[in-house]
Amino acid sequence: MKIYKVGGAVRDKLLDRKVVDHDYVVVGATVEEMLDAGYTPVGKDFPVFLHPKTHEEYALARTERKVAKGYHGFEFYADADVTLEDDLIRRDLTINAIAEDEQGTLYDPYHGIDDLNNRILRHVSPSFAEDPLRVLRVARFAARYADYGFSIADETMAMMQCLVDHDEVDALVAERVWQEVEKALSDDNPWIFFNVLRQCGALARLFPEIEQLFGVPQAAQWHPEIDTGLHTMMVLEQAARLSKESVVRFAALLHDLGKGITPKEEWPRHIAHEARGVPLVKAVCERLKVPKHFTALALLVAEFHLNYHRINELKNSTIVDLLSRLDAFRRPERFEYFLLACEADAKGRTGYENSSDEKTQHFRTFFNAANQVNTADIIAQGFQGLEIAEQLRIKRIAAVKACK
Repeated sequence: MKIYKVGGAVRDKLLDRKVVDHDYVVVGATVEEMLDAGYTPVGKDFPVFLHPKTHEEYALARTERKVAKGYHGFEFYADADVTLEDDLIRRDLTINAIAEDEQGTLYDPYHGIDDLNNRILRHVSPSFAEDPLRVLRVARFAARYADYGFSIADETMAMMQCLVDHDEVDALVAERVWQEVEKALSDDNPWIFFNVLRQCGALARLFPEIEQLFGVPQAAQWHPEIDTGLHTMMVLEQAARLSKESVVRFAALLHDLGKGITPKEEWPRHIAHEARGVPLVKAVCERLKVPKHFTALALLVAEFHLNYHRINELKNSTIVDLLSRLDAFRRPERFEYFLLACEADAKGRTGYENSSDEKTQHFRTFFNAANQVNTADIIAQGFQGLEIAEQLRIKRIAAVKACK
């Protein structure tokens, strides 16, 4: 039995990047030997075990064979005769196919270290084209390592396009797509993930609502970048600058979907695009089985982001009613996320990237004032039933007016 550290831990160590997770491959062992050594089995599709002390994952070296479409369309073989090279060649990228033994010696049969040094994302073997999930993984690595200067090898991009053309991407299950999307949203450069998906054609298959934004013009007076798809990517970039929360970034990504279905004769205006966008956001979230708190924020931002931009024009009563619609008094954290996504929208325009957050501050001021109104004081004054809600609204409106 020989144990090797593999994958991200080796890759990130060589890049002098913080290592988060450690994964190990075990060569020359059987399931029975792992169990006898005290390891706990956790793998369903192939033998993966938890170390008896560290609880890190150890997988038996394995080979795989494509038998059907999609991420699950594989048969695996794991036994003591599978070599380290056999295991590494089934991996997606050369930079992920480097192993390190317990003495610190590196094993690099597929020249991953050269690609690390040359900042290239390159597939290990033609079997790359057997797994459509790798399209999303490569896009995610392109986003994660963009600041290191990585680019995708031409031949790898061609394989990604081939996977899309042969409908393999369409066979991916929603949960796996969302898992990759959420990981990409939490990385430093999430907009690059979606740009890569668009480059290989996968964006049109997985996010047609976003794909159709490209080529749709907006009024240059408000959007010097003009193209709605470009604006959406700029907004996502600004959201990544403003917040590390993937829920904020997701809401920023979907905020303008309604512009994608504006009739061409109305271009470059997009009247009522907020309302048109709400069912599109719902469709995306339902299709990908997006968690409820992601969906809730994305819907609020899509419907109400123009109110954020017009905050200084709104009546006091409209501001209070909007705060109630946003459920700001019960969910102040989500309200803060709403503000950040809307601020990203304001800054996600050519020439506005470093504009002030004045509207965000105004919105916070109005919320803080309205939130000081105490329901207990209203009840103490003798109000009952529906009168309490009516008086609460009246006093909140007065509080907003007083702080202007």
